[in-house]
Amino acid sequence: MIHVRTRLTADFTVISNALAQRRGSAVTVGVAVYILSLPTGTPVSIEALCAHFTEGETLISRALRELESAGYLDRRCERLSSGQIRTRTYFYDVPGGTPQPDPDDSPEPPRPTRPRKSPQPWKSPAAERATSSSSSTAVMEAASTPASTPASTPVPASAPAADRPEEPTALSDADPQAVSVLASLRRVDPRLLLSEREAARLAPAVGQWLAAGVAPSRITAHLTARLPDHLLARPAAILAFRLRETPLPAPPPAPPPSFPERPALLPFQTCDGCERAFRAPESGQRCRDCRGRLVQGPLRAAG
Repeated sequence: MIHVRTRLTADFTVISNALAQRRGSAVTVGVAVYILSLPTGTPVSIEALCAHFTEGETLISRALRELESAGYLDRRCERLSSGQIRTRTYFYDVPGGTPQPDPDDSPEPPRPTRPRKSPQPWKSPAAERATSSSSSTAVMEAASTPASTPASTPVPASAPAADRPEEPTALSDADPQAVSVLASLRRVDPRLLLSEREAARLAPAVGQWLAAGVAPSRITAHLTARLPDHLLARPAAILAFRLRETPLPAPPPAPPPSFPERPALLPFQTCDGCERAFRAPESGQRCRDCRGRLVQGPLRAAG
């Protein structure tokens, strides 16, 4: 190899041989040389580098991690004089250098330091009890004395809402039928193995389905249908998403009211006495009037 060198007086970058001849990925060396050739203040995020190179985001991010582990790249979160936080990237042509402050921003004023507490002398347990009893007495007296200017008590902004339902912390607080439905999921799909904490967290949603009139078999079929071949997350997250995003189905229709069975109609028969048609189970019988005359006839004869 014979070098044909040209003396450059502008638009050139000085690179150390340790970086140019670094063993490993050529993408890492190329990214380092490109960053060194950029002026100060140019964005060197992964999106900006992907817009310049033909390599994808995976190779660019891997190259930045290799440069950071080798000491060429350093990312720091710094607070500006305006109070904003900015992520700055320092790139060293030789690892181990000292970054210079940015002339655009004024130096941050020093923060006030808290005075250190002087060590307290050791006290015996009896003296500590006496001191605590006297301080508690003083606090009770101050509380009983009405204050001249009432002080406003700040309300913490992060107080939990009173109407938010608390999730059960143990399986003993959850619905036993809902827990039984969740425990039976592993019989359909062995990957749906839940811990006690996950089952206690999902039990309220399953209880709402049960209260809406959904059968446990339908809940099991809904939670186990069309699962992906490879679960990239915990199965509890998929189950929680399905229970939260799927609307509750309509309750099953009420069964129709039951009416008493109507008695079977007897066929028409002809009376043997008066040739009158009446309903009777068998033929060769008499109607009601003929039966009455037959009963009254013997009674009159006896009288």
